[in-house]
Amino acid sequence: MAKGKQQRPAAPSHSRTFFAHLKALIKDRLGKEPDGGSRGGQSAGAATPAELHGDGAIAQREDGAVPIGQGGVGIGGDATSNLIITGDGARVTQHTHREGPEQHTAAATLERSYLNRLLEQAGYLSLSGFDPGLSRDKDARLRLEAVYTALITTTLRLRGPEDGARPQARETDEDRPPYSALEMLDRERRLVLLGDPGSGKSTFVSFVALCLAGERLGNQHLNLALLTHPLPDENGEDRAEPQPWGHGAPLPVRVILRDFAAEGLPPVGEPATGDHLWRFIESTLGGALAEYCPLLRRHLLEQGGLVLLDGLDEVPEAERRRVQVRQAVEGFAQTFPACRVLLTSRTYAYQNQDWRVPGFAETTLAPLHEGQIRSFVRRWYDHAAALGRFSEDDARGRAALLESAIFARPQLRDLAERPLLLTLMASLHAWRGGTLPEQRERLYADTVDLLLEFWEGRRVSYGPDGRPKVVQPSLAEYLKVGKEQVREVLEDLAFHAHSSQPDLEGTADIGEGDLLRRLFALSEPVAETPANTALLVHHLRDRAGILTARGVGVYTFPHRSFQEYLAACRLTGESFPDEVATLARQDPDRWREVALLAAAKAARGVRSSVWSLADCLCFREPDDPHRTNADPWGARLAAEALVESADLTKVGESNQAKLARVRRWLVHLLGSDRFPARERALIGHHLALLGDPRPEVMTVDAMLFCYVPSGPFRMGSGEDDDMAFDDEKPLHEQPMDYAYWLARHPVTVAQYAAFIEATGSQPGDPDALRDDPNRPARYVSWHEALAFCDWLTERRRGKGLLPAGYRATLPSEPEWEKAARGGMEIPAEPSIAGPGMEAAQVPMVPNPDPSRRYPWGLEPDPERSNYFQSKVGDVSAVGAFSAGVSPYGCEDMSGNVWEWTRSLQGDYPYPEDAEGRQLSEDLKAAHRRVLRGGAFNDYGNALRCACRGRREPDARPYDVGFRVVLSPFL
Repeated sequence: MAKGKQQRPAAPSHSRTFFAHLKALIKDRLGKEPDGGSRGGQSAGAATPAELHGDGAIAQREDGAVPIGQGGVGIGGDATSNLIITGDGARVTQHTHREGPEQHTAAATLERSYLNRLLEQAGYLSLSGFDPGLSRDKDARLRLEAVYTALITTTLRLRGPEDGARPQARETDEDRPPYSALEMLDRERRLVLLGDPGSGKSTFVSFVALCLAGERLGNQHLNLALLTHPLPDENGEDRAEPQPWGHGAPLPVRVILRDFAAEGLPPVGEPATGDHLWRFIESTLGGALAEYCPLLRRHLLEQGGLVLLDGLDEVPEAERRRVQVRQAVEGFAQTFPACRVLLTSRTYAYQNQDWRVPGFAETTLAPLHEGQIRSFVRRWYDHAAALGRFSEDDARGRAALLESAIFARPQLRDLAERPLLLTLMASLHAWRGGTLPEQRERLYADTVDLLLEFWEGRRVSYGPDGRPKVVQPSLAEYLKVGKEQVREVLEDLAFHAHSSQPDLEGTADIGEGDLLRRLFALSEPVAETPANTALLVHHLRDRAGILTARGVGVYTFPHRSFQEYLAACRLTGESFPDEVATLARQDPDRWREVALLAAAKAARGVRSSVWSLADCLCFREPDDPHRTNADPWGARLAAEALVESADLTKVGESNQAKLARVRRWLVHLLGSDRFPARERALIGHHLALLGDPRPEVMTVDAMLFCYVPSGPFRMGSGEDDDMAFDDEKPLHEQPMDYAYWLARHPVTVAQYAAFIEATGSQPGDPDALRDDPNRPARYVSWHEALAFCDWLTERRRGKGLLPAGYRATLPSEPEWEKAARGGMEIPAEPSIAGPGMEAAQVPMVPNPDPSRRYPWGLEPDPERSNYFQSKVGDVSAVGAFSAGVSPYGCEDMSGNVWEWTRSLQGDYPYPEDAEGRQLSEDLKAAHRRVLRGGAFNDYGNALRCACRGRREPDARPYDVGFRVVLSPFL
């Protein structure tokens, strides 16, 4: 059947006998057809002596002998008499059957009973502990098929033709997404599906079992069409093509390996075989389905099936049992060679070679992408409406709100990549009435409460009568302690694990022994004995929630955010704020997020506590001779804590001095190289929120200008500039017979807002005033920029702040490029002036590089300019890239925003009119104007001094601002 085609499988055929499997087995093992055909040079009809290596048995036949290895099987006979010889101790079992209509009807009835039981077991998504607003009775559980969203793996597709090729992790074309989990299962007969806790492995197993069982039962909703439902695109809408599945509806068999290891393995030290796993399957059927066991075995041997083995690493006593579990899985696959097998395991554990099962391909589940998240949220609320919790309109509205919240807040987007945490988030959102906490500390607090309930609470299952029964008591009930005491243990564990974690990413490992010791220490009635220890390990190991087992004897938190939050809770006790401030100043990379969460949690109780923490973090001035390397980070974290947790609209008198000190530090750090580009951009943002004190940035009258003396300069692109664009002219010497003043920074939002307010006008685009006030103004047309310059000219003239004969306008191309690159001579020190506008008398020196490509040299530098490689991703506060200063002291000439010039698009050197005025500077011409400098979203070639952009003068681009020149141009 062609891949991707959807058709109902034919009814099982009984004409295929055990002998067909015997032929395939002998051909595969010996390279020889049973009728005497041969491979590898064997003569036809010659009997082949069998050799047995290791444990097993030899089955003698008239035409030869068949070796059967440990756990293997030999099959012979005809359609009515079958001989099965297993390789575990040469045990021989004979099965004889002659099936008539009555037997066939009975077998079909038993199979339907088996499949209906599987539907009940696999069909529900457990929300116990997730949603306090959801009833715990069975009818209120969510149907798995209603909310399931197809999962993607990290296994990439090959380039080019793929016929017969196995997937490999190689570079791929952008339009060729990785394989889905179902597609990998379609391609591989033996597959291990790996993933982190909460990544959806068990849910995938249940969903596959559910769909296959439903298809075999003829269910209209649970079938192959549901199994192969198209993947969601990036918008959460279904793609056009279904997922491929070319194997019909094999009989599904689902096994929870932790249950098998607890009940079905032989004593420790004894070898395990496939028979152990089979006998466990028999025992789980039991009761009314006991008669189905031989029929199921026969079906798996004759026709095959899909065996789903879930949780390889989640077995009790995993360290001592891993070899046995692997032996049983390997033996079972050999005993039932016609079956396809899916095995799941946590990635962390399966990396241990002792777990790996030979002959199994591997693939890993990928984090949920945006479309999968959107699809899940919509399905979740649609099903919640179907359960009667919301109206359909209300459910759609809530789903849209949750989607918006997730993708507007990076911390939520990160959590939503894991199915477990996304499920929790949806439950929390529904429980809170369609909202999530705005502050991340409050969000983590609510989330941790639910995760703790999910992890610590009672385990409930449902009996045949549909009534709930307690499988395990809650952890607090078992230990006979309060839930708050359990939480205190987790907070202390999180703090110490975070303290000692070697890596600064991901979550820390928590040893099982430490966890058990701390829990037993809570409870006098439950002593730490071998028996109680075994019970507690069993209680904890298979649970997800606030702690999950990540490997043998290893636990971890489901996300680093929760580890940091619980550590922060530990630090908000009597030692606050001194301990957290000391840790954060000494090791900020480790304790930054913990300190911020601790500040937020403490401020929720006492608002003034965040100011106390800020004072402990930042207690020295930037120019203090006793300052240490810890002080810049202390100031940096103090600013973040105040922005996140303080009420900045009500700063008391006692806190004004603390705020002013933090502001001075931020200005200092913004202009230094103490922090990398992305941190400086964030510093600029926090400075804006705390109140940028720089008058030259926040006011019009205090604007600073850089003096550019007269004299020639080199303009254009050199012959060796392989990044030059077609409209750039060859490098040439351009005269400049007058001096001028170019603004040190682009016009900021605060300065443009002053113009709007003073003139009583309205911006053409409201977004022009929505950025931080210390960022460059953008969304401003050429005409609006020129209007600002005209207003500034009159304002400065009226206040005596404009040199005689000069006016404020937009720079011409030559004025801009000379200011960026420098003339043939440049001042030994830049001359920068504010009100009064007097140029300092400084000596001139030869320009060491008059042909430089960038204001600082020959190569782009992400630490000197805000462009794509700087990874800032947006405009930044002016002054954050002062290392990219031009020879005259101008900042942000390259990157951040493109800048309007007054020059028309055209060739240069420019033509002149009869009076010597350059025609390219006609301010009344309605043609495209030239842009210079490049922007935050450009690559390095756009940042060059010679690079030219162009826009229509009425355009209001999101990446274009402007800078003012004081020029004698009339």
